Amino acid sequence: MPKPGPEPAVTTAASGRPENSWPAGRPMPRILVVEDQMQLLRALEINLRARQYEVATARTGREALATAAATPPDAMILDLGLPDVDGTEVIVAFRGWSRAPIIVLSGRTSPGDKIGALDAGADDYVTKPFAMGELLARLRAALRRDEGAGHDAALVATIGDWSIDLAAHTIQNPASGTVPAGSSPPRLTPTEWRILEILLRRPGQLVSSAQLLSGVWGPGFQDRTNYLRFHMTRLRRKLEENSSRPRHLLTEPGMGYRYQP
Repeated sequence: MPKPGPEPAVTTAASGRPENSWPAGRPMPRILVVEDQMQLLRALEINLRARQYEVATARTGREALATAAATPPDAMILDLGLPDVDGTEVIVAFRGWSRAPIIVLSGRTSPGDKIGALDAGADDYVTKPFAMGELLARLRAALRRDEGAGHDAALVATIGDWSIDLAAHTIQNPASGTVPAGSSPPRLTPTEWRILEILLRRPGQLVSSAQLLSGVWGPGFQDRTNYLRFHMTRLRRKLEENSSRPRHLLTEPGMGYRYQP
């Protein structure tokens, strides 16, 4: 979708001592900033790093989803007017596997744009021009809400002989905390972890092929069902007791896939 025109940048920077209310002793959150204007992107990165946040950046929607898939962020600051896809598509794809807060930062001021982004899964909406201090305060508030709600609390699920910890990205024997005798722990690729996370966070629910493809590969891949068949076959070989007769990673022909606990 074409970008609806240039968006104004930040007009007011935060002043005084950088503030951060994140609990002492906790790792600082990782923030993914998605903005195609280099000057504004740099300003956001500098202000976030000054407050000790870990920062990743992306200038397109597809780059954002690939970065998030490789190292999941604790929050995202997202421009809607991206050069390759509309920001709302990024929200929908990201929401396919993560509940991390999304703050939209956009020059679009119409109620329809705001409602569309919030309905797609955004947590907050800040219009440009904006005050840096206000944006950072909204980010802190979103992180506190997410921490309190426990959206990304550790999820442990069992498939065959394996206990899978999504938060730690580890696979162990559920009884002993080790791997079964004579076995090595399965090694999953980042793509396999992403597919597994989407399914395991919806136990017993059908997840359509389009949802999985968009959530893992991003917008524009909804028809690449062969990607899913390939990776689901690999996941079953690695995790199921009998990959030809899976009990947990199930195919719903013509519709999608399901994790059955």
